[in-house]
Amino acid sequence: MVLFIVMVITILSLGFLSRSDVELACGRNMVLRAQMDYLAESGLEHARGLILNPQDIVSEYWMGDAAQQLVEGDDYYDVAVMRDDSEPTNRCNYIIECNSYRLRNGEKIGRSSISAELRLDPCIAFWTVGDTTISSNTTIYGDVYCNGNLSNNGHIDGDVFADSLSGSGSKTGQRYNVSQAVGVTSPGLNISDFALNPAPDPNGDGDVEMSEGTVINGALVVNGNLTINGDSLVIVRAIKNSPALLVSGDIQIDVSSKLEIEGLAQVAGGISVANGAEIKILGALFMVGSSGISGSGVINITTAPSIAAIQMPGGDPENWGPAAGAFFRNIERK
Repeated sequence: MVLFIVMVITILSLGFLSRSDVELACGRNMVLRAQMDYLAESGLEHARGLILNPQDIVSEYWMGDAAQQLVEGDDYYDVAVMRDDSEPTNRCNYIIECNSYRLRNGEKIGRSSISAELRLDPCIAFWTVGDTTISSNTTIYGDVYCNGNLSNNGHIDGDVFADSLSGSGSKTGQRYNVSQAVGVTSPGLNISDFALNPAPDPNGDGDVEMSEGTVINGALVVNGNLTINGDSLVIVRAIKNSPALLVSGDIQIDVSSKLEIEGLAQVAGGISVANGAEIKILGALFMVGSSGISGSGVINITTAPSIAAIQMPGGDPENWGPAAGAFFRNIERK
């Protein structure tokens, strides 16, 4: 009888021990899964921070990296980022894949995968001061900020931040008050922070006139008025972290002339586009004066925050970009 009782107690004890081991293993697995899930979410935040601040990346935008770590140890995550360029306004959309794992003796013993779509919003394509009218030949792909009343006779593929909105044009987004454009600011660049290119005219007034086809890889800085005439095609491409065009006066584009800009354009005066002329901007246009845009020429502005983002001149680098925020949508765990 004693031996039988000892045997029963032993069997029950072994059962309890086995069950405890299973419970402990399940608990460790749950902890590992939670840690990997949080690590994968950290990878998404890592990507969002660098997409909002492309100034810190050598390439145009961050496309991800492998074997990233938050702290030293055995936990890693891989991030893959792909921008959606299928439509003009999709330059504000990024598809992010993040895989987290724990390495033990070269083997991935725990994994978690998450994918999400990141949307930059607001993402300003056109920024202006005071009451502004958009002509019927104007197309803007991106959000518009107008610190005044906006009369839209063209097409805006994005949201509008303005005191009021009128006109016969169309838009695909919503109209918000200016106060709702949280984080939207002007770069406020100064001519004195840059070397003039091309050099001012001999009379010293700083006005620049271009009458031949020109390609400028860098910043075109004009301390005065810029005129493009003579059936010219002028292309200005910004270098990394710098503006493409900075004009302290007015821009005049004569008949049959064309100005193409890749990057950030800041204009203190007005822009006049003659009939048969065209201005095409890939990046962002910030008009810091109240003159606005006039003329019956073609105007095409497409938001491209990754190439319009700059580092402010001066002391310690300060990042600025036309994208004021970002949010995740369509988050999916795998």
